Parts: sequence; C-alpha cells; structure tokens
Amino acid sequence: MNLQPRYQPTFAERYPVSFFVACIDMLVVILAGLIAYKYRFHVFEMTGRYNSATLLSAVIVVLTMGCGGLYGSQRGYSFWRQVGMLIVCWLAASGILLALSFFLKVSDDYSRIWFATMLWIGGLMSLSLRLGVFLILRRLRSTGLNLKSVLLVDSGGQSASQLNRESQLHEYGFRIASTYSFDDGENWIESLVEKVDGEKVHEVWLCLPLSEAGGVRAILYALRHHMVTIRFIPEMGEIKLFNHRVSHIAGIYSLDLNCSPMDDTPARVVKRLEDLVVAGVICIFIIPVCFVIAVAIKLSSPGPVLFKQMRMGINGRKFKVYKFRSMVVHNESGSVTQATRNDVRITKVGAFLRRTSLDELPQFFNVLQGRMSVVGPRPHALAHNDYYKELVESYMQRHKVKPGITGWAQVSGYRGETDTLDKMQKRVEYDLWYIEHWSLWIDLKIIVLTFWKGFLNKNAF
Repeated sequence: MNLQPRYQPTFAERYPVSFFVACIDMLVVILAGLIAYKYRFHVFEMTGRYNSATLLSAVIVVLTMGCGGLYGSQRGYSFWRQVGMLIVCWLAASGILLALSFFLKVSDDYSRIWFATMLWIGGLMSLSLRLGVFLILRRLRSTGLNLKSVLLVDSGGQSASQLNRESQLHEYGFRIASTYSFDDGENWIESLVEKVDGEKVHEVWLCLPLSEAGGVRAILYALRHHMVTIRFIPEMGEIKLFNHRVSHIAGIYSLDLNCSPMDDTPARVVKRLEDLVVAGVICIFIIPVCFVIAVAIKLSSPGPVLFKQMRMGINGRKFKVYKFRSMVVHNESGSVTQATRNDVRITKVGAFLRRTSLDELPQFFNVLQGRMSVVGPRPHALAHNDYYKELVESYMQRHKVKPGITGWAQVSGYRGETDTLDKMQKRVEYDLWYIEHWSLWIDLKIIVLTFWKGFLNKNAF
C-alpha cells in the first residue's frame, strides 16, 4: 500500500501570477471606462451599449498585452522595456478597437471623448500599477528576497567579468551565488554537478566561447537530472556587431552574429520617418542658402555646381552622392586622392564650404530619395573602401545601414581627412558601435550634438 502523501500543488501553481495580473488589467479597463463615463456624462450608471463596449475593450486590452508578453516573467528585463511594451500594446488595442468600430459602423454611437479618456486613464493606471510592483520588488530584492541564485561558469571572457561586476543584477532578480572556472576535463564536469548540488542554485549560466560547443553539450548531459535552468551566454567580444539576437527561421533557431537593431521592420519605419521629417524640414530652410552657394560656385570657377560621385550605400548598393563642388574640375585615373591641407585643387569658395560643412547640404536630397539617412556612417569613396577593407577589421560592416550626413564618429571628433590608418580604425569603431546600439534617441542626440558643436570643421581645409 502506498502511504506517500499525494502531491498538492501550491497556491501559485493553482493560480499563476499572470492570471491575477490579467484579471487586474481587466478591472483597470472597466474602472477607467466608468471614470471616463462619469467625466463625459456626469453619471456613473452606464447604458447598455457602453457596458458592452467597456467589457470588449477590457478583453482586447488583456489579449493584446498577453500577445505582447506582458503576462510572462519580467525577471531579467529592465523596467523601461516593460513600459515600452505596455505603450505598444495599449496603442495596438486602441487601433483594434477603432478598426472594429469602423467596420461595424458603430463609431457614431459612442462618445469620442469617452473613448479617448478611457484609454488615457486605463493606460496610466496600468503603468502606475506596474511601477508600484517594480518598486516593491526592487525593495525586496535589495534585502536579498525574491532572487534566483546563479552558478556562473567563467571561461575568462568579458561576459562573465561584466556579470560579476553588474551592480544592478539584484534589480533584475538574480544573484551570483558562486563563480566556477571552466575546464574541459572529465573531472571538472563531475565537480560542476557537485557544485550545483551543494549550492542549490536555480540557474547555471555558461559564459563560454563558441569553440566550446562540445563542452556545453557535455554540461547539458551531466545536468540532465537537475531542475536548474541552464543559459548559454556566448563570449563574443571579438566579433563585431554581435547583437545577442535569436531568430526563428524555417522551424529552427539561429544565433544572429551580424545584425543591428535597424534590421527589424518597425525600426526601419521609424528610421525612415525620422529621415523624411528632419530632411524635409531642413530642405525647406536651406533652399535659399543653396541658391546663393550655387551662384558663388558658378562665379568662382568653371564647371558644374554639384559634384556627383559613386559611393556605397546600404548592403553594398552603389548610388550617386551629391555635394557642392569645392575643387576645380579635374580628372583622376585609378585611385581617388583625398583632399589634403593646402590642396591646390580646392577653390576659395570650396575652402569655405568645406570648413563650414555647407558642401554637404545637397545630401539632404539624397536622404529624401531614400539613398542616405540624416544619421549614419559617412560614405567613403569606392577606392577608399577597396583600400581599407583589407586593413581595418569589419570595415565593410559599415554598409549594413544607410550612410549618413552626420554620425557618431563625426560628433566624436573623427571627421575630415583620415590620413593615418589609426584614424580610420577609430572612425570604423565608432560607426560599428552606432550600428549595434542604434535607437531613435541616439539619432536625436547626434543631431543635437551636430548643431551644438556647430558646422565648423576644424579638420577641413
């Protein structure tokens, strides 16, 4: 006879936290609907169609946030990521509700003020609740509660070192219980299992290079009977543009080693809208300036106003870049000679244009054409690409995005002539950092710095 006690699930197992969060969000939307109704019609007792609309809104908001992953575990993610996803989900729910009202032809039956007020109040209440939970969890975790313990397997790379120094690891809900140096011997695997048993950790993080894939498999096999979560954190410090992104392709997972945040469709849309707005506004104001410059160039030396040269754009596609001509007309066979200080080919008007960066103004029309961006790596002459791609590591990775009129390298002091290999290496380093870490806020920062530091180019002539 089996006298072992029957397994009894805990309260959290019976009723997951996500279930309660979803119920609270539904109540938040319903309460927001009531408050909005009181604000619009000065009574709390809603009519039948508003009751139905409020309930439908609550269901759609909860479903949208569920699809957005807001009811999954947020451990390990920053609070700002949760805020961003919350805003996106509320906007998506608003769009769905508007589309339903349009297709069902009931939009005239409801107050627009009520609808907008309900969304604003509901969104702010939902955000406030999550902020409160975040502050409570941060307080608890600062005292050592609600933390998952981690055994860190260290191969001597940058990732393990960074995790050991990470002061905000507690805020993310983890603590490093111990660090264990990696070894590829059989006895080491056995000692690792003993370490996991002794420490009673929740997770094992493997900070190993890709060359140790066999070691990862051996560790997985050795810990197959343990209920710990095992995470593989590849040591990729030597590989440029590693953006820690996992993709799902043709039913299998891939670890993307050579990508940037701008590869995603929403990011491309944001980037293009930014270019159209900024370049469109600037083009309106620079047209009189461009006319004056064109006249000055024509009067100063014979030849065309614009200088057109083939440059390499996104994904290696070539295009013609526009600049105001700053040199006398001349022909070069073979390689392109960079302009140097006291270059006799530069006209007096051209020297002023280069020094003030006014020769770059026509490139805003390149931006409107979609061939360039306002912010991005500066395009180099094709001959320079052929020369430097063999000398500077990952040089050609600059062309994974559209070239820009200004960039992170330029506002950081690396603009003008690159007369030494070290200067070009530093410029590429800054360009690659920008591609890997791109965001709308970084673009706006670069634009502000470009105006703040002025258009005067100390390295120009």
